[in-house]
Amino acid sequence: MTIRDLHELPKFRDGLSYLYLEHCIVDRRYKAVEAIDKNGRTMIPAASLAVLMLGPGTSITHEAVKTLVENGCSILWTGEEGVRMYASGLGETRKAYHLQRQAELVSNPATRLQVALRMYEMRFGRKLEPGLSMEQIRGFEGRRVRDAYARASREYGVPWNGRKYDRQNWGAGDPINRAISAASACMNGLSHAAIVSSGYSPGLGFIHTGKQLSFVFDIADLYKTEITIPLAFRVTAESTDGLEVRVRKAAREMFREHRLLSRIVDDIEKVLDLSRDVLEAGEELDSDPAKPEPWWEPPPELVNEEIAT
Repeated sequence: MTIRDLHELPKFRDGLSYLYLEHCIVDRRYKAVEAIDKNGRTMIPAASLAVLMLGPGTSITHEAVKTLVENGCSILWTGEEGVRMYASGLGETRKAYHLQRQAELVSNPATRLQVALRMYEMRFGRKLEPGLSMEQIRGFEGRRVRDAYARASREYGVPWNGRKYDRQNWGAGDPINRAISAASACMNGLSHAAIVSSGYSPGLGFIHTGKQLSFVFDIADLYKTEITIPLAFRVTAESTDGLEVRVRKAAREMFREHRLLSRIVDDIEKVLDLSRDVLEAGEELDSDPAKPEPWWEPPPELVNEEIAT
């Protein structure tokens, strides 16, 4: 286990605590949950914990899962330090208001475009000029990423001949392309964990579309030139021995140092432009999952229109 003092749990964001465990057994004891490893037993505050991340070498009992779910705690099966997302049991919360708002935004072409533009603005670090077409914006993005590759190549002295890889033949790629792919997979995994744990859908993307991980790719791309690309070039410059493993370990450490997990959650709220009402709606459901929520009411103007026809 990587955390011994449960009074020092980090915050996923305000009100959302998470705990990462590895190489231990999670079991129920006296209607509570505990982690057992070579150092002994550590009680897990299931009633106040929102997300339990199970890393490599963990086992969890049926009774422990039941207890965690009854206390509204979601469970994620991840790679080391959450850099891969393998599976999940429920989401961060019993409420669906985050997901509903995401679905509303992606289903309306006008609001979907607004979110996509905010994502590009976050990547560029500036406001976009009015009237640009999506094709022009993608052209700017392509140039920005190519510049990032060239800049990292000069800084770390790693030759760069373009992004080339064969999904069917991993070993055919040169070391830097394999390093970039490994670093990208880690970033995708961390983004996936943040999305699921915050109650959003990984499949409802705004720039990417058509895959169950479309929103994951949208969010992971926000950090490509800042984190993923420089990390891959730095590790490759050090050595090409055991490259993929070393990239994953370096990504794990960098994600932790940058507290990237909590940053991703905040950035999702920014790109979706979620109001405080949406963020706080249904909070009672986290403590009382069986609490009834109000019926959906159609807008008055829609009701009047239907009556008129």
